[in-house]
Amino acid sequence: MHKTRPILGLVAGVMLILSAAAHSLLGGKAMGDQMKALSLPPDLVRGLLVGWHFGGVAMLAFGVIVLALFLRRLKGETVPSFPAWVIGGCYLAFGLFAFVISSFNPFYSVFIVPAILLLVAAPATAVTRP
Repeated sequence: MHKTRPILGLVAGVMLILSAAAHSLLGGKAMGDQMKALSLPPDLVRGLLVGWHFGGVAMLAFGVIVLALFLRRLKGETVPSFPAWVIGGCYLAFGLFAFVISSFNPFYSVFIVPAILLLVAAPATAVTRP
C-alpha cells in the first residue's frame, strides 16, 4: 500500500508529459492551420503560436518535475509535496474553469484527471521511510 501514492504520482506525471506533447504537436498544428485559414496576419499567428508552445513546454516541465518527485519518493527518499500540490492545484483550477466556461465540454478532463491523481498522490507532509 505504501507504493500506491508514488505510483499514482508517476501516472499523473506521464499523463502531463503526454498531454504536453499532444498540446504542442497536434494542437499547435491544428490551431495554426485554423488561424491561417482565417487569413490572420502572420505576426499574429506567430505570436499566438509562441504562447501556445510555451504552454506545452510548461506542461512538459511540470510533468518532469512530478516524475522526478515521485520517482524519488518511490525509492523511499523524503521529498516535499509542495511542488505536486502547486501543480495539481493549478491544473485542477484551470481544468474546472475551462470545463465550466466551455459549457461542460468533457475535453477538459485532460486537466482535471491528472490533477486529481496528483493531489491524491501527494500527502500533506513529506514522507520519511526508515
